[in-house]
Amino acid sequence: MEALKGFDIDAPHWDQSTFMGRLKHFFNITDCRTVLLPDSRLDEAKALVESCRAGSVPPGTTVEQLHYAKKLYDSAFHPDTGDRMNLIGRMSFQVPGGMAITGFMLQFYRTVPAVVFWQWVNQSFNALVNYTNRNAASPITPKQIGVAYVTATSTALATAVGLNLYTKKAPPLVARWVPFAAVAAANCVNIPMMRQQEILNGIAVTDEDGNKLGHSRKAAVKGITQVVISRVTMAAPGMIILPIIMQRLEKYRFMQKITFLHGPLQVMMVGVFLIFMVPAACSLFPQSCSMAVSKLEPELRESIISQYGDRVSYVYFNKGL
Repeated sequence: MEALKGFDIDAPHWDQSTFMGRLKHFFNITDCRTVLLPDSRLDEAKALVESCRAGSVPPGTTVEQLHYAKKLYDSAFHPDTGDRMNLIGRMSFQVPGGMAITGFMLQFYRTVPAVVFWQWVNQSFNALVNYTNRNAASPITPKQIGVAYVTATSTALATAVGLNLYTKKAPPLVARWVPFAAVAAANCVNIPMMRQQEILNGIAVTDEDGNKLGHSRKAAVKGITQVVISRVTMAAPGMIILPIIMQRLEKYRFMQKITFLHGPLQVMMVGVFLIFMVPAACSLFPQSCSMAVSKLEPELRESIISQYGDRVSYVYFNKGL
């Protein structure tokens, strides 16, 4: 156990500077099996992680146990606050939650009431995910949460209903892509609105050693833009490719006899896409985002240069998920 005394539990298990390293990391922490674990098990993992950080690893603890505890900690606790995140908002819940909602959005796209209902359900889910995975160093008021939720939901519904009516005379496949257009449009509104405090007041930036240097609005815009791209990418393959597959399958007689199974079938197929796309989309950009000091706001740039000279050339911040 002597070897565990200097064990750095926060050191990346995989190289976070490469896409493949981040992909392995997110495959690990978005493992949907972790949502089945009770809070008591997650709290045990947190206690083990914190005791390791304090330099007191319990006797008999193995490296594998420490890695597993860190996996549970990263999957269930917020990186900024250390608080346990609500279950539905965790990235590890994206596969079961996303597959059910997306599957039904793709199945029930023909009538306006069905489109309205499933887009509302999806935006409610997204709002909770966005709030849960925000940069918690920038607090947001209940009023701002409400405005963000209403705005994003309205955008999704307007896009979905508008396109649904516009594509009545279009080829059937085009109508099947309407849910994706609505989801993409809403993500472009929902995420910035839910994280508006960061855009207005800036996001906390640090040097490579974690020393706080100030707040940057430009860094916030960069981080939020990357999150929007990741979320749209996460949904794209399932919502673009699956309609093509279903369009072809529905031509077969056996599929026409089991229309009641089309919904569950789409849910399962979306799940297959999301198992790979959730970690892949989260891996597109590093979690700890960086920005050159030269690209920061003039006042922050001058403050950093006056204090540190040319010793600090980049600042770092948690972009959120």
